[in-house]
Amino acid sequence: MTELRQRVAHEPDGRPEAEDKGEDIRSETLFDLPRVTQLESEVETKTDGETASDSESRAEPAPVPTSDDTPEVFNRALSNLSSRWKNWWVRGILTLAMIAFFFIIIYLGPMVLMMIVMCVQIKCFHEIITIGYNVYHSYDLPWFRTLSWYFLLCVNYFFYGETVTDYFFTLVQREEPLRILSKYHRFISFALYLTGFCMFVLSLVKKHYRLQFYMFGWTHVTLLIVVTQSHLIIHNLFEGMIWFIVPISCVICNDIMAYMFGFFFGRTPLIKLSPKKTWEGFIGGFFATVVFGLLLSYLMSGYRCFICPVEFNNDTNSFTVDCEPSDLFRLQEYNIPLVIQSIIGWKTVRMYPFQIHSIALSTFASLIGPFGGFFASGFKRAFKIKDFANTIPGHGGIMDRFDCQYLMATFVNVYIASFIRGPNPSKLIQQFLTLRPDQQLHIFSTLKAHLIDKGMLTASTEDQEAT
Repeated sequence: MTELRQRVAHEPDGRPEAEDKGEDIRSETLFDLPRVTQLESEVETKTDGETASDSESRAEPAPVPTSDDTPEVFNRALSNLSSRWKNWWVRGILTLAMIAFFFIIIYLGPMVLMMIVMCVQIKCFHEIITIGYNVYHSYDLPWFRTLSWYFLLCVNYFFYGETVTDYFFTLVQREEPLRILSKYHRFISFALYLTGFCMFVLSLVKKHYRLQFYMFGWTHVTLLIVVTQSHLIIHNLFEGMIWFIVPISCVICNDIMAYMFGFFFGRTPLIKLSPKKTWEGFIGGFFATVVFGLLLSYLMSGYRCFICPVEFNNDTNSFTVDCEPSDLFRLQEYNIPLVIQSIIGWKTVRMYPFQIHSIALSTFASLIGPFGGFFASGFKRAFKIKDFANTIPGHGGIMDRFDCQYLMATFVNVYIASFIRGPNPSKLIQQFLTLRPDQQLHIFSTLKAHLIDKGMLTASTEDQEAT
C-alpha cells in the first residue's frame, strides 16, 4: 500500500496527493487505465479484510494545496488583517469591480453584450478543457486539444448560424452569399462535425482507446454545458434586455447575499460538497434575492430600452430596442390578500405584471441556481482542484463565477417559451415576403376568407359574386 501511495503522489502531471485511500485508487485507475487490473488486485488484498469503501468512509481528507493569487497591492494594504477578513475585503473589492464592468457593458448595448457572452463562453470552455489536458497530457493523446477547439468552432457555427437566420432573416435574404449559407446551413454544420468525427476516429491509438473515448465524451459534455447555455443567453437577450439583466443580477445578488449572511451569521453547514455554505446564508440569500428582484424589475419595467425586444433594423443596419410596451410592462392594480391587508393596511397595490414573473426568476436563482455551484464544487473535488483557474483573485476562474448562470439561462429560456412568448408577427411577415407570388396570393385569399367569416371584414361585391 505504501508503494501505491508513492506512485500516486509522484504522478508526472503534478496532481496533489489524494484525499483518502479510496480516492487514491480511483484517481490512479481513472487516469491510468492500463493499470486498472493491477491496482484493483492490490486494493482487494488488504490485511484486515476491509473493503475500499470502508477505508474511504473512515479516512480523513487531506487538505488540498493552494496558491495565493492575491495581488501584491492587496497583500500589503490588508497585511494587518486575519486571512478571513483579508479574503472578505479582496472578494468585496473585486465583486464591486465586476459589477461596475457589468454596468458598462450594459450601457454599450446588446451587440457588446453578445460579444462578451461569446468571450465568456470561450474562456469557460478553455478552463474545463485545460483541466482534462492537465490530467491526460502525459499520455500524449494525439489531436486532443485540436479536436476540442475544432468541435467548439463547429457547434458555434451551427448555433450562431441558426440565430442569424432567425433574427436577421431579411438581411440574410438580401445578400446572395448569406442566403446560400442560410439555405444549406444545417448540411454545412453536419459536414463540419462529420469531419471532426472522422479525424477523431483516425486519431485512435492502440492501448489508449478507452481513454480517448473518455476525452471525446469530456469535450461533448463541455460543449453541452457551455456552448448550448450561452446560446440560450443570447436568445434571452433578443427577447428584451430585461430578460438578460434581471436573471443574471438575481444570481449575482444571491451569491453576494448568501456569502454575507453566511459570513456574519452562518453556523449550520448546508452541503458536504461546499463545506463553507450554510443554511443561514442559503435562506438569507433567498429572501434578499426576492426583494432585490422585485425592486430591480420595477425600476427597469419603465424603460423601453430594457423591455423591448432586440430587433435588427434593415434601414439603418443596426439594432433597435423601440416598441410599444406590452401588457407585461404596464402598471396594473392587484388586490392584496386579506391576511396581508391586516398587517400592512393596504387593500390594493400597483405593480407591473413582470414583477410577478421576477418572483419566479429570483426564487429559481436562489433555491435551484446554487445547485449549479454545488455541481461545479463536486467536479473540482473529483479532480483535486480548488478553482477552475486563477483569473480573478479571490474568485477563481470565469467558470467559477458563471457556474450558476448557465443553469439560470436554461430556466429563463424555458420559462419564456412556456409562459411569455407568443407568435411573432414581424417574423411571420418576413417569412411571408420570401414566398413565391402564387404562394403569397394563396395565403392572402385564405386569410381574407377567414377574416370575413369572423366578421372582421366585409365581403366586397366581387367576393359575393364569386361565392
